[in-house]
Amino acid sequence: MNGLNKGISKVEVSVKWDPSPTGEPAIDLDIVAATYLATDTQEDPDYVVHFGSRSPDGTIYLNRDSKDGKGFGWDEVMTLELSRLNKRYARVMVGVAIQQRTGRRTFVGVTNPALRIREGYTVLSEGDFGAVLGATATTVAEFVRDDSGEWTFRPAVQGFDADPATFARIMGNADAS
Repeated sequence: MNGLNKGISKVEVSVKWDPSPTGEPAIDLDIVAATYLATDTQEDPDYVVHFGSRSPDGTIYLNRDSKDGKGFGWDEVMTLELSRLNKRYARVMVGVAIQQRTGRRTFVGVTNPALRIREGYTVLSEGDFGAVLGATATTVAEFVRDDSGEWTFRPAVQGFDADPATFARIMGNADAS
């Protein structure tokens, strides 16, 4: 192990969007994180963190949740304390799902969406969901623990046509989209 390489330690994933026009149903984007055991890094997540939940050990949690995009600045913010995550976890997938309560909604109908992933003041990724306009959900990041125990970041934008519950279950499987 290189003593100068610290890897990724604590990450903040943020999403924002403008509210729906007057008279239209609110659009609700949700950040979702799924953890995978080292013994099963591709299929079923060990647990999923989203609005109303947090990881059992408190290492992944939602700081801010918006149901309509009317917040100031970033509407949804999730923190992942990867350096504190139990060593039995080797992979964390992060995605964004659109709630489908008022009918099928895709990213093309979200006004001024933005995504930022950063560690401290270092921006790891920024985007606007332009590559997945027809999707109802998308993965945005993959964090993988290497053999030395350090976490690395991989951009992982991949659209899915799934409701939020199904997306949370299949988001770690690249063949599921």
